Amino acid sequence: MAAKAARKTTTTTRRPRRKKAEPASRGLTPAQVASESYMPSPELIQGISEDGGEVLSVYRDPLGGHTVVFAALPIDKVEPTPYQRDVSEPHVKRLAGAMERLDRFLDPIIAIRKEGRYWTPNGNHRLQASKLLGGKSIMALVLPDEDVAYQILALNTEKAHNLKERSLEVIRMHRGLTGARAGRESEFAHLFEEPAFLTLGAAYEKRPRFSGGAYNPFIKRVESFLELPMAEALRVREARADKLLELDDAVASVVTSLKERGLQSPYLKNFVVARINFLRFKKEGTAEFDPTVSRMISSARRFNLDKVNREDLGRMSGPLLAEDEE
Repeated sequence: MAAKAARKTTTTTRRPRRKKAEPASRGLTPAQVASESYMPSPELIQGISEDGGEVLSVYRDPLGGHTVVFAALPIDKVEPTPYQRDVSEPHVKRLAGAMERLDRFLDPIIAIRKEGRYWTPNGNHRLQASKLLGGKSIMALVLPDEDVAYQILALNTEKAHNLKERSLEVIRMHRGLTGARAGRESEFAHLFEEPAFLTLGAAYEKRPRFSGGAYNPFIKRVESFLELPMAEALRVREARADKLLELDDAVASVVTSLKERGLQSPYLKNFVVARINFLRFKKEGTAEFDPTVSRMISSARRFNLDKVNREDLGRMSGPLLAEDEE
């Protein structure tokens, strides 16, 4: 019954095709950017000062005209949003090394003031690099709108996300919003970007070494944002993650058997998933998550190892190695 209810409450959203803009047809002129007609609330300016920071200037962003406060903040009061990916230590060290050689910090972070502290949805690696160098303060573009803290995928361009990082950020956002905001999952589609990230993120939480890339092509076809309240939608995502991990276990068993037959390739799992993915023959129409994954689990458990040959694997992934050739 729950599965049927979930199937009935899905909706697919399509992004409109972007029209090419005329040159210099949008946004503000330099004079308008510097205009003081849109000042932030005095509470924000006063709060930054009370927190030990210094407001250096206020301006309007040149695209949408939103207010931005350029400020120097105490570095110990700045932290990443709770929904972000974990930092990459090698990237932090590279950044710190570059900053130290240049002896400059030239790229302000984005920050949102929250109860005397500052969340940065874009700039955590720069923040950690500055802390590694022993910095006392950090330059920030402080935005008055707290909702910007949830725009992680749109703002965080500091280091390219891989599928795992994107998915974990989205499911963490979902958890953070559940209970804190009223509404249905579909109403937050602009924050979550793709519905597949929600289910994959829940799976990565349960199994950090989950091979999401092998499953993402078909997950994108069967997932959509749910027309369910956030808490209820989260339970559906958890259940779907469990189902996906059940499929992963079945696929892993096939991969082990193929390796025992002497076939070695980093693409074995992708090959098996592609073999049991019947949607590759169904180019049009819709598909539902639960029936699709159930059918693929059944196919994995009945997988005919005798029908796999090196030529098939080679066409998909390049030259295959025998065990003694590794």
